[in-house]
Amino acid sequence: MPANLVARASIVIDAPIQKVWTALLDPEAIREYMFGTRATSDWREGSPISWKGEWKGKAYEDKGVVLRAAPPRTLKYTHFSPLAGLPDKPENYHTVEIELSSEGATTTRVALNQDNNATEESRRHSEENWKSMLDGLKKYVEGRPGVG
Repeated sequence: MPANLVARASIVIDAPIQKVWTALLDPEAIREYMFGTRATSDWREGSPISWKGEWKGKAYEDKGVVLRAAPPRTLKYTHFSPLAGLPDKPENYHTVEIELSSEGATTTRVALNQDNNATEESRRHSEENWKSMLDGLKKYVEGRPGVG
C-alpha cells in the first residue's frame, strides 16, 4: 500500500496544551469523544494500545503500539483494524501522529496525520473519521473547564 496517501485533520481548541494532552490519553475522555471506544494503554513508547468498541453495529478490537510519546506535544502510534478486512501484517498498519502546538497561553492546535491509506477513497474516509474525532475532542475539552 502506498504510504504517501496520508489522511490529515486539524483543529484549534480553546484550551491550554496540557489540558488537551491529558484528554488524548485519558481512557474516560477517549470514550466520550472517540465513538465510545475503550482505549487501554500506559502510553509509554513501545507499549501496546488496544481500542475496543462497536462501529456501525460491528464489534471491533483494534490494536497498535506507541512509537513516540513526548508530552505534551507528540503522540505517535501504529494502528491496525481487523474491520478493514486485511491480514494482520506490518504492511497493513497505519502510523498515526498527533502534534500539539500552543497558539497563545489558552489555545492549542491539534494536527493529526495517518499514513498508509490504500486508496484515495480510504484516505478521504479516514480524514472524515479523524475530523469527527477531533470535533468531539474539542467539544469534550472546551465543555469541561475543570478537566486537566
